[in-house]
Amino acid sequence: MAADAPLWIPTQDQVDAAPMTAFMKAAAAKTGLSFASYAELHRWSIDDREAFWDLVWDFCAIVGDKGERALVDGEKMPGATFYPDATLNFTENLLKKTGSGQAIVFRGEDKVERRLSWNELNALTSRLQQLFLSLKVKKGDRIAAMMPNMPETVAAMLAAASIGAVWSSCSPDFGEQGVLDRFGQIEPVVFIAPDGYWYNGKAIEVADKVAAVAAKLPSVRKILIVDYLGTSADVAATIDRADALEETLSPFAARPLSFERLPFAHPLYILFSSGTTGIPKCIVHSAGGTLIQHVKEQRLHAGLLDGDRFFYFTTCGWMMWNWLVSGLASGATLLLYDGSPFYPDGNALFDFADAEKMTYFGTSAKFIDSVRKAGLEPIRSHDLSTVRTISSTGSPLSPEDFRFVYDGIKKDVHLASISGGTDIVSCFVLGVPTEPVWTGEIQGPGLGLAVDVWDDDGRPVRQEKGELVCAKAFPAMPIGFWNDPEGKKYKAAYFERFDNVWCHGDFAEWTAHGGLIIHGRSDATLNPGGVRIGTAEIYNQVEQMPEILEALCIGQDFDNDVRVVLFVRLAAGVQLDADLEKRIRAKIRTGASPRHVPAKIVAVTDIPRTKSGKITELAVRDVVHGRAIKNKEALANPEALELFKNLPQLAD
Repeated sequence: MAADAPLWIPTQDQVDAAPMTAFMKAAAAKTGLSFASYAELHRWSIDDREAFWDLVWDFCAIVGDKGERALVDGEKMPGATFYPDATLNFTENLLKKTGSGQAIVFRGEDKVERRLSWNELNALTSRLQQLFLSLKVKKGDRIAAMMPNMPETVAAMLAAASIGAVWSSCSPDFGEQGVLDRFGQIEPVVFIAPDGYWYNGKAIEVADKVAAVAAKLPSVRKILIVDYLGTSADVAATIDRADALEETLSPFAARPLSFERLPFAHPLYILFSSGTTGIPKCIVHSAGGTLIQHVKEQRLHAGLLDGDRFFYFTTCGWMMWNWLVSGLASGATLLLYDGSPFYPDGNALFDFADAEKMTYFGTSAKFIDSVRKAGLEPIRSHDLSTVRTISSTGSPLSPEDFRFVYDGIKKDVHLASISGGTDIVSCFVLGVPTEPVWTGEIQGPGLGLAVDVWDDDGRPVRQEKGELVCAKAFPAMPIGFWNDPEGKKYKAAYFERFDNVWCHGDFAEWTAHGGLIIHGRSDATLNPGGVRIGTAEIYNQVEQMPEILEALCIGQDFDNDVRVVLFVRLAAGVQLDADLEKRIRAKIRTGASPRHVPAKIVAVTDIPRTKSGKITELAVRDVVHGRAIKNKEALANPEALELFKNLPQLAD
């Protein structure tokens, strides 16, 4: 899959300026070893995890008491404990910076723009902290937010973490049941919601939904309505236990924040699995594990510097929001965007990047693909000279889209395809700014993570497809799942496939360059004739064709085997006729292999996806087989599932 030459090679000046290079020198000074390559540094980071994570703590200037021990029971997974004697406060580490410089720049789809200095962010967080304390919020209590990606959301999270409360969020486009499926499990004491939000040029009111959710959350003592549409007071007046945030904050003047330093493993976040195969799992992440993993990734792998302009296109229902907010710990300015990235056209995010001198541009693979298919060329229309890094996640980035980034967006840029997930609120594999970028490949495993690819028998394989695993414990492993006191659900989720080893559920492959390719989720892997095929390999071929906007592939049980079925959403005016079917099959046969060629190709007008934009192969597979879908609320467009029911094309 790799091209003969890299798409990008960092210059010597870029390598010299990278924090990764400074860290490598610090590691050499600490150990007396010499590191000739990133691969050698990575090997040391997993061979001597105690020394590695200790150096990350010091290099990234984590505030807190490290304690004497870095790792206890390090060979147990689960069961290993990082920094059992340490104490720290997550918010204290994110708000180290003060002054009049910008901490947050917010742009809404309605073109509302706001700027908060570091002092203003500290002040807002202080007032929210006082409000939470007045509501008798204590450490371990849950604060739940159904919020847009706006400054108040960031400040409320920081205020919650400052007192040891546990934060959980989703986006306001979730349906009533989707919100209850999540927050109903964790019994929050405070519920934060907006008066509405903007999407695709429309103001969306949410008062009825907030009232309906609040009525079924008896644990909530106070509902805070944040002003976005200008109607927060009116909305609050119609809901029991609700007040407008602005009014509720009025008695509290800003004062110096207080930070309670808590154990490294104190819970910080509850994140939720997508929920497309049942009620979402409540994944609990620790303050210390999240912090040390995020600063490692952002300082070293993302090359984030003090004063950088840091952006990721995300909602508050996706783990990339939690990841983005941690950029404050590196002194970066957060660039927040809320709304559709294609309103009024596909230039919205590039306009933002140009206007705000963005240095790190993070988005989804689907967004990059959509920009390419829309025929946009930001390389010609926008000044992106400040952008050092473009990052992509959410699904595998196709080789075609790797090339498009350099041809259509920016030639001299570090393209960092990254992959991990909600399960670890971070990445297993990601960018390495001191290494070349090869077409279709994620550059490497994260430092400190014993990432490997194993076959079904638990043997490591190179340049063959297999299961993505992590063979040694790491700090960003979840504390566990909520309401899973014996850890049975937690162990079943990651440790049943291989004993004492994290099995992530991705179908992956090492490349000749030491990079990785993610071929899709293991549970969506196709098995025609007993041969495992990753769905991403098929998408990489068909989505290059201008006639096809997007595709979804499943394995259908048929005639005592599994046959590959490809669903395609076609461009305007295109018909799926015999000629197009022939060209699709030829494209897949030559670009992937004869085994990848679908037995059936079916045109559909929509493809179901989760709230974070990921296509839902498993839900479609269940519909095709007549099985009930357990949680349609997890989908952004559940009505699309009807398109896959009782299809005559799949009856023979």
